[in-house]
Amino acid sequence: MLKRIVIADDEPITRMDLREMLEEAKYNVVAEASDGFDAVELCRRYLPDLVIMDIKMPILDGLNATKIIQNENLAGGVVLLTAYSGNDFIEKAAKVGAIGYLVKPLDQKSLVPTLEVAISKSREFKKMKKDLENISKKLEERKTIEKAKGLLIKKENISEEDAYSKIRNLSMNKRCTMKQISEIILSNYA
Repeated sequence: MLKRIVIADDEPITRMDLREMLEEAKYNVVAEASDGFDAVELCRRYLPDLVIMDIKMPILDGLNATKIIQNENLAGGVVLLTAYSGNDFIEKAAKVGAIGYLVKPLDQKSLVPTLEVAISKSREFKKMKKDLENISKKLEERKTIEKAKGLLIKKENISEEDAYSKIRNLSMNKRCTMKQISEIILSNYA
């Protein structure tokens, strides 16, 4: 599957060269922007796998655009592109959530491996984030069930096993989750 890329650079010649290199390497350049504001809007529209964005651009610079793209989860990741290789820029790029940093002038030999690693790491990070969200959700469900179980033990003077069985049986009979039953129990005894 072709990876979808958005290019954002205020220099038309850079965008053209970059597009040419990417298309030659079998990437699908879905859109181009000349400033950070347009880059964010294009990401909202296309949800690309990757954005390659210059740091210094008019209206909204690449660092602030990256922050918005990352916060709103509008792309798989952002690789920042700049003529500056100073530590200050690199630190700022890392701070806003960029997954890569390229220094102009670009050559295809270094561009493609950098992008492939960035895309791979971005997917890996998204999977880890999703797994963490699932674990957190299950933990919250477990806490709710444990609270309801404790309340049943106290209010109905039953064993822990009986309290759990009661929640489980109600869940099956009413065709809803044990968390939903537990929330009802907690609200009834509140």
